Amino acid sequence: MRQRLAELRGPAVPAKALDARALAALAANPGCRRRALLDGAGVDKSALAQALGSPSGFGQSQFALVRGNAFEAKVKADGGAELLRLVHARLGGGPAPASPGPEGGADTAEVHTPDLTAAGPEGRSARTALALRDAAATRAWTLLDHPMLALDVAGSPAFLEPDAVVVHPDGRWTVVEIKSFPMIDGSADEGKVGSAARQAAVYALALQQVAGRLDPAPPVGHEVVLVCPKDFSNQPTAAVVDVRKQLSVTRRQLGRLTRIEDIAAALPEGTTFDVERSPDELGRAVESVPAAYAPECLAACELAFHCRDRSRTEGEVTSLGRSVRGELGALTTVEDVLAAARGEAGDPDDPVVAALRRAAALRAQALEGAACR
Repeated sequence: MRQRLAELRGPAVPAKALDARALAALAANPGCRRRALLDGAGVDKSALAQALGSPSGFGQSQFALVRGNAFEAKVKADGGAELLRLVHARLGGGPAPASPGPEGGADTAEVHTPDLTAAGPEGRSARTALALRDAAATRAWTLLDHPMLALDVAGSPAFLEPDAVVVHPDGRWTVVEIKSFPMIDGSADEGKVGSAARQAAVYALALQQVAGRLDPAPPVGHEVVLVCPKDFSNQPTAAVVDVRKQLSVTRRQLGRLTRIEDIAAALPEGTTFDVERSPDELGRAVESVPAAYAPECLAACELAFHCRDRSRTEGEVTSLGRSVRGELGALTTVEDVLAAARGEAGDPDDPVVAALRRAAALRAQALEGAACR
């Protein structure tokens, strides 16, 4: 299967790793086989969109990345002392973690920061699993800085790298998300917090898989710690976010994804998404995999502009939004909807068709009244 996926992205093209942001978007649209296959095969969708002539501006700006990296470095300075202080203040879990150096008092607990260095994502994920097992046995404060977690997605492993995972002396494992958007008067932008919660839920799901392989399985907290700048300063503050809902949704949606090998098996022989191929050949390859475009894709997928253009060209009602598509039942194109509204097609006993014809009649009456005035 790995050889087949390598052929799909091109023999000389390295696989683009899945991250939690991509998995959260994938889970939000499980019906899109195109995204499932491209992400599972490690295809660089930004490069593919550029080659198709539909480049997307999706992604973080360079300024945001630099600012985020600088803030994360500040939070994790001195062996993660401030990060652990914030986690202990919000969630407890044992005696206060000791500060680095001689200032740690007798009433504080030792902190472990294991080395997670290894070759490749498989090696790093194995090293992370070993460090978590050791931490579960020692029951001490343990800070895992950028651990590597493996999560099975539609039959293919995705390697994920959370900002940090903290093991408490009471045995709990907690995901920590560090973001550079501000938390003003104790609250942050609702949309950004929601996005961070969905990403953290993916990490927590992967962490649960690691915990499930231990006996007894350590509890993975459904409360994650979100660390952000306080007000308009660069000082870190933290809030606890309950991700039980996001965990449930992510688990259910990822479980609904069609297995990648099943999608790949249905492709025409010789299909490839190698960006060195001609735009026409790439276009045929992309269109050979069914998509499920919706306007929400514009904020989550690099191929959204391409899929939107095709959706509009084919008159698909999904281009109007998932809620509209759900209301229209078996009518999948705009032309079908208009024909049903005009009485040229459709079963008059169908409630959707009857509602469309009623709406068309009311519109005609309104326009006639306006013309008479």
